[in-house]
Amino acid sequence: MQLFRTLDELAPHARNVCLAIGVFDGVHLGHQRVINQARTDAKACDGLSVVLTFDPHPMRVLRPDQAPLLLTSTVHKLALIDRLEVDACLLVTFDKSFSETPAETFVARVADRRNQLREICVGTRFRFGHDRAGDVRLLQQLAPRFGYDLKEIKSVLTSDGEMISSTAVRQHVLAGNLDRAAAMLGRPFSVLGSVEKGDRLGHRLGFPTANLDPHNEVLPPNGVYAARVLVHGERHGGVVNIGVRPTFEVRPHNRMLEVHIFEFQREIYGQDVEVEFVRKLRDERKFASAKELKAQISADVETARRALG
Repeated sequence: MQLFRTLDELAPHARNVCLAIGVFDGVHLGHQRVINQARTDAKACDGLSVVLTFDPHPMRVLRPDQAPLLLTSTVHKLALIDRLEVDACLLVTFDKSFSETPAETFVARVADRRNQLREICVGTRFRFGHDRAGDVRLLQQLAPRFGYDLKEIKSVLTSDGEMISSTAVRQHVLAGNLDRAAAMLGRPFSVLGSVEKGDRLGHRLGFPTANLDPHNEVLPPNGVYAARVLVHGERHGGVVNIGVRPTFEVRPHNRMLEVHIFEFQREIYGQDVEVEFVRKLRDERKFASAKELKAQISADVETARRALG
């Protein structure tokens, strides 16, 4: 997937562009349907499938006090979009100046003839432009003037009728409803993080861990989880602990995310890894001694291996 940051960068590569536009936080099944529509139609017309998204999240600029916790950092979001096999992503910087762009001006810029725009794909609830004045109806009205087709993708529901949205995914993750979140994402909920040096406590217990600084802002509740860990594209089984390590220290405002990766010996300090949460094994709790904690970790590892199959 090619990455562009301005329309001028995209223009020399453009041919019959089918454009999917959205914030796409979490890249859930609804987002995927919008993006896949653009990809499918681009293939049909020998065109270019392009995802237009924003950095940072528009709410961070428009109403920072009401901005949601992010399901995915920009780096993570781009990686998830890349897995959908689109040709390119146009990552637009969303700042105060951009937020004041009138909706019709935004469409005119996107539909510049140099970009050979053929199609725009958006979700039903997509809003854009100054004061969020632009919507699907405006895109439809402007389509004849600028020569593109509009594909409106209706909201997607789960099998039991719940509407899929970033807000709903966020609520399920925070509540620990990982199965519900996975049903909306079409994959296990995951966190991308950078591996930091720790105090090697896990190593001393016989279960070395990678301490992750999460890029995103939404984590499941404290506890121990069976997980799959992606390192350089390779999946490994593992056990994740989220919490404050109450057996050794209590820092209620300093949650840690530690992952023990099965049969893994490589140094990965400073590297990014992705952790997929598969199943919660137990709550975090305080043990009477390090020996008791070690025995529990050993049991957690065996339970996680079974859960991961």
